[in-house]
Amino acid sequence: MPRKRTSRRLAANVSLLVVAVAFALPLAWVVLSSVDPHADLRVRIPDGFTLGNFDAILTPDITYTPLLNSLILCGGGTALTVACAALAAYPLSRFRSRLNRPFLLSILFATSLPITAIMVPVYALFVRVNLIDTLQGTILFFAASQLPFAIWLMKNFMDGVPKELEEAAWTDGASSLQSLVRIVLPLMGPGLAVVTVFSFVMMWGNFFVPFMLLLTPDQMPASVSINDFFGNRGMVAYGQLAAFSVIYSTPVILLYVLVARRLGGGFALGGAVKG
Repeated sequence: MPRKRTSRRLAANVSLLVVAVAFALPLAWVVLSSVDPHADLRVRIPDGFTLGNFDAILTPDITYTPLLNSLILCGGGTALTVACAALAAYPLSRFRSRLNRPFLLSILFATSLPITAIMVPVYALFVRVNLIDTLQGTILFFAASQLPFAIWLMKNFMDGVPKELEEAAWTDGASSLQSLVRIVLPLMGPGLAVVTVFSFVMMWGNFFVPFMLLLTPDQMPASVSINDFFGNRGMVAYGQLAAFSVIYSTPVILLYVLVARRLGGGFALGGAVKG
């Protein structure tokens, strides 16, 4: 038996190591190729160190404007998603109804719909209401596409906040909206952090939606403009592509670092309702 356990543990460790290497190799290629003057598809230590790849892409047309567009689109979409998800999840968490479970199951089903299946009617609708090729229209669609899963997550986190805390606030004359803003949301900080990071990351890496809904090159986000590094006839500027990928990944990493403490903080509400 000890030998079988040791063999199984060794096999599990080897499998996990293989998976870790599979994830680490692309990241290593991005970092090494960004400072390699002769970058290609191979993962190797650069023969020389250069910042020329970064100098080549740090221009308004290539990097600054697309990143600003991405921040506007994803920041606005994330804020709208979190706000709407909190307002929608609150009655689902606090009030019991026969329709709660069918509604939540419908939301869960909506998260499984492929975005390509609804883009044709969405495109026709946006043309009809003059939202095509506008940042605000793309922000609205970003928020609508992420809202179902955000509501599902928000409701589960909101269930962990004791209702007795709100009842005490209601006794003091607070409204339901005031108790949501001043009591529930501050106490579910980790939940808000999870929903925020998840929504932002999903929007940040979305290529298809802005590619379809935005037509003007000056409004394209970085997730679309990265396609410009793939030239005709298979010619690719690998070093510049890797350097752009490093810069493109920085906002997501910074966002995670900023909310990492809230993610690991937990709720810690065990003694909030005692006495």
